[in-house]
Formats: sequence, C-alpha cells, structure tokens
Amino acid sequence: MPRYLITHPKGKQSEDILVEDPDLKLTIQGEWAVLTDQHGPCLAIPAHAGATITRIDEAEE
Repeated sequence: MPRYLITHPKGKQSEDILVEDPDLKLTIQGEWAVLTDQHGPCLAIPAHAGATITRIDEAEE
C-alpha cells in the first residue's frame, strides 16, 4: 500500500502527516505536490511550504 510521510520544516511532529491508501498516487503539478486517490485530489502541498515528502514502503516478507 502506498504510504507517504509529509514532514514540515518547523520540525514539529504534530504537523507531520502520514497518508496511506491503496490507490494513492503522488504527482507534481506546477509548483504543487498533489496526492490523489480513486476519488481525485486529497492533499496538495505548495513547493514554498518547504515540506519533505517521503514514500514509506512496507518491507516484503
């Protein structure tokens, strides 16, 4: 299942977000990182926010 950890530059863990969904896809549209699922866009982050987006895959057995 695709999982993305979004970390904000302020370093406050309360602002960090973990997003996961079987149909989740990350695309870059202009200066925006956009996460979409089967229903359309679910989260958009502007480049100037300085967030880091890391894909976290589960280890296969």
